Amino acid sequence: MQEQKFRILTINPGSTSTKIGVFENERPLLEKTIRHEAEVLRQYKTIADQYEFRKQTILQALDEEGINLSKLNAVCGRGGLLRPIEGGTYRVNEAMLEDLRRGYSGQHASNLGGILAHEIASALNIPAFIVDPVVVDELEPIARISGFPLIERRSIFHALNQKAVARRVAKQLGKRYDELNLIVAHMGGGITVGAHKQGRVVDVNNGLDGEGPFSPERAGTVPAGDLVALCFSGDYYREEVMRMLVGQGGLVGYLGTNDAVKVENMIEAGDEKAKLVYEAMAYQVAKEIGAASAVLAGKVDAIILTGGLAYGKSFVEQITRRVQWIADVIVHPGENELQALAEGALRVLRGEEEEKTYLGEAASPVSVRR
Repeated sequence: MQEQKFRILTINPGSTSTKIGVFENERPLLEKTIRHEAEVLRQYKTIADQYEFRKQTILQALDEEGINLSKLNAVCGRGGLLRPIEGGTYRVNEAMLEDLRRGYSGQHASNLGGILAHEIASALNIPAFIVDPVVVDELEPIARISGFPLIERRSIFHALNQKAVARRVAKQLGKRYDELNLIVAHMGGGITVGAHKQGRVVDVNNGLDGEGPFSPERAGTVPAGDLVALCFSGDYYREEVMRMLVGQGGLVGYLGTNDAVKVENMIEAGDEKAKLVYEAMAYQVAKEIGAASAVLAGKVDAIILTGGLAYGKSFVEQITRRVQWIADVIVHPGENELQALAEGALRVLRGEEEEKTYLGEAASPVSVRR
């Protein structure tokens, strides 16, 4: 029996670019990055105000590439900073659009993903989706306890790539994602390590601004007492401290670069400080993987290393050497978010998963209906 073919447009907005892809089932027909001039974007008061400009650039690019929009079956955008939701593929609806437009959990270019998908799909009378946004929250109650009653641990992580590679590895192993216990380490500008228990990320570090291993740009978990003393020293403004933690932390703070290739070149040239710092980053990732194995009570089917840093052979080897006693280590370098978006939409179009409904403020505490 011939496989049914679905054609999907995927949209991943960034701060100064919009990545688009057209897929026929899993096969990419087009992947393109549209660059936007910063001066043009500055004309818009809010990120949400950019949607018409970005929509027109997308439609123009598709026209130039000869893409027939009438052949599309769905449009899938990158999920933005919504309310906490379970993982899965969500149909874009009015409740979601409202939260994306006002930036419920913050202003970020990814908020445009669902808006753009809706705008293009509605004109074609086809569905618009988002898949596994960074606010996916499947933490177990015990994982939310921080030890400090005024602060609860939050789930903010690379959900799209983590879940996409977890599903791919499950397929390689001849299993379903919800049959396996996996540890997935996404290692890029930020690093998040998730404990995937039978299809749910029951614990993960908040890689946005708070905890876990330090990364090329982020400080990760730092000694709390010393951080409090620094904040009240009178030497720094709040914004300066945040920049030192996020953006100027990690490799940038120690070595002045967020480029792992440059750091490896520094090490090859005999830079001992670079060697120590780079090894410390791998050491901290391994520690976080070890902690995730405790969450899963040692019952781990595989450890997956993904993200841009997973291209670094020595970096991967250092992590693997420390954690391979837990489970086999599988490396999936890089992240293909456009592909992951297409795969999420495909699962719904094929009937392999039910689409989920975003409930906005009607839901508490997690905005999802099965």
